Amino acid sequence: MSEVTIWRLCTARRAADAFAGEGSYRRGGRWNPRGLRVVYCAEARSLAAMEVLVSMDDKDRLLETPWVCIPATLSMELIEKAATVPPEWRQYPHPTATQAFGAEWVQAQRSVALRVPSAVVSGEFNYLLNPAHPDFKRVKVGRPEPFSFDPRLQ
Repeated sequence: MSEVTIWRLCTARRAADAFAGEGSYRRGGRWNPRGLRVVYCAEARSLAAMEVLVSMDDKDRLLETPWVCIPATLSMELIEKAATVPPEWRQYPHPTATQAFGAEWVQAQRSVALRVPSAVVSGEFNYLLNPAHPDFKRVKVGRPEPFSFDPRLQ
């Protein structure tokens, strides 16, 4: 049984509840409407950083904020690979069609994780985790690792 390690990048103060889906519940995201808990992860630390960079309004905050990167390991059998996604999935701002797509996945409880394409880096993937799925306990969340953004990214 093969496993994959995915990464969650968040502020250090949010590390304790990084896998609860609270942020997506309050604000929604590309793949979920507000009011639905989804945990956004990336296939690599670098992609996680890019995803944060594009959503950061205040670039000064990048250097002022303590960040952590948290690994999560799960069996490939727990991951659904989206065969198709809405045609407008890469639009900015994100369309409601992608939110409906993610909501249907969460509500159907088909899998703990859903692999979706990154709108930021073509050919790379993000992983959505459903913290309400009965098998979510099988996701092995690792220890938060300090992460810092390079000052040249401002």
